[in-house]
Amino acid sequence: MEFDDWEPVYEAILREFGYDRTADEQARDVLVSLTDPFDLELVAAARGATVAIAGAGPSLETEPELERAREADVVFAASTAADTLEEHGIGVDCMVTDLDKNPETVRRLTERDVPVAVHAHGDNIPAVRSVVPTCVDEYVLPTTQAAPRGPVRNFGGFTDGDRAAFLADHLGADRLVFVGWDVDDPSVGEPKARKLEWATRLLYWLESRRDDRFDVLRGRRDGIETDALPLE
Repeated sequence: MEFDDWEPVYEAILREFGYDRTADEQARDVLVSLTDPFDLELVAAARGATVAIAGAGPSLETEPELERAREADVVFAASTAADTLEEHGIGVDCMVTDLDKNPETVRRLTERDVPVAVHAHGDNIPAVRSVVPTCVDEYVLPTTQAAPRGPVRNFGGFTDGDRAAFLADHLGADRLVFVGWDVDDPSVGEPKARKLEWATRLLYWLESRRDDRFDVLRGRRDGIETDALPLE
């Protein structure tokens, strides 16, 4: 994902949610100051592999979803999905997080040589400042939704879950399978529901870029708003 391709979508997200681009850039720059360049070879196992993109929805704890995660070659986990999977004996190969829930897991995984894609945005600067310095730097993959700078990368994506999918795509994953994705979860509030709508839109864009058909979008494609997406 080149930033020129991502930027129009990013600008649409900023408009819809009222986010401050300058704040995102400030968060990015804090992350720049705390990290070194990440060696993508540490996640090279995703190349040519079937990668499970684990969301943190309630369905992740059901046996069918856990089994699909076990069957994948590689597992990328969004936020607390990493904890759920580990509780069921399933290791993760990369965690993707904006540090909003389980910083202790972030620290622990980096100490165990598991990469963590740490995302900085305008609302999480205090968490970035407090958590990142306590991690093993080699295993912190710093990301932003603004323009990349220094060691901080932008692979595309908005929520932890769809960022995990965009990262796996960038790394050359052959197949993406989605587990624990409850995009119609009635228990989430309105802001989270809007973010899940955007996650669905972005996955639609990603599958179009890959000439693919993601299982998580089955039965949903006709209802996806695509005006903000640069579809060919």
